[in-house]
Amino acid sequence: MAGGSPMGPARHREPSQVIAFIIRRLLAAVLLLLVVGFVTFIIFFWVPKLAGQNSYALASQFVGKDATQATVRAIEKKYGFDKPVIVQYWRFMKNLVTGTKYDAGPVKTTCNFPCFGVSFKSQTPVWPLIKDRIPVTMSLAIGAAVIWLVSGVIAGVISAVKRGKFIDRAVMAVALAGVSAPIFFTGLVALSLFSYKWPLFPNIHYVSILDNPFLWFGNLVLPWVTLALLYGALYARLMRAGMLETLNEDYIRTARAKGLPERTVIAKHAVRAALTPILTIFGLDLGLLVGGAILTEYTFSLPGVGQFAKQAIDNNDLPEIFGVTLVAAFFVIMANLVVDILYAVIDPRVRLS
Repeated sequence: MAGGSPMGPARHREPSQVIAFIIRRLLAAVLLLLVVGFVTFIIFFWVPKLAGQNSYALASQFVGKDATQATVRAIEKKYGFDKPVIVQYWRFMKNLVTGTKYDAGPVKTTCNFPCFGVSFKSQTPVWPLIKDRIPVTMSLAIGAAVIWLVSGVIAGVISAVKRGKFIDRAVMAVALAGVSAPIFFTGLVALSLFSYKWPLFPNIHYVSILDNPFLWFGNLVLPWVTLALLYGALYARLMRAGMLETLNEDYIRTARAKGLPERTVIAKHAVRAALTPILTIFGLDLGLLVGGAILTEYTFSLPGVGQFAKQAIDNNDLPEIFGVTLVAAFFVIMANLVVDILYAVIDPRVRLS
């Protein structure tokens, strides 16, 4: 044969396009992490100097109000606060990758990779403190994400298909109530009703899934539902709007004209197209929550990253705040990377961008 199949070159190019797309997104994610780290460092360590805070004042936060001047100077030298900002940044990035040891007289602290610094209050490395709380936040975020994604998508599809009918109005009324009610309000109401008045979920506290899966599940049901109510309501409204727009597209009318069953038209064609914007915000929302669901964790007294961040802010513990900021940024960027890759699976046109 003279030419060969026209589909051959396209199929041959497709894997290479996917690999090139993933490599580009990985490089962009690494670059973005570096930029976020630099900007965060500048905000925490350079901007205060512009506002008039000197390195001595920063070092004094490590030792309290009653420390002598010699002690503060030792801390200032120990952590390099007296160095130029660019030198501090280089030192921070080096320590972040390789770890370091802080030695000032009798106090010796080892900060292993990844080294985000040492807490003002406890004089211990920040990363182990955050790492111990990540499983709590991930358990909360992932469980709630499954509930809000499934319920939001199903509610949005039903509302769009039954547009103008009673079920549409009922679903959108619930969604409006869910979006309008803040988490600290719904969380306190849920605790009051289902933990105190009707003790279906008494004494809510975090239990590791490795220790007892049943207690882990039972103690997180109420926080999951409370957190999912807000996001699920938002996703239902977005899914409904996307479905209504998609159902008016020409290819949907063509599919119906071909005699395809309505269930096939909705599930195979309309839902898949309407999921694209949902996927975008889902990745970002999940990344943000893994970085700390502050209100939910505080309301239910869950020792997660969000509660840790609040305590760090209350204590004015700069290294802890800095560490949480970088960890949250990491999860948001990784979630965005996963969304980009899933985009390439759903829509092949994205691979060319």
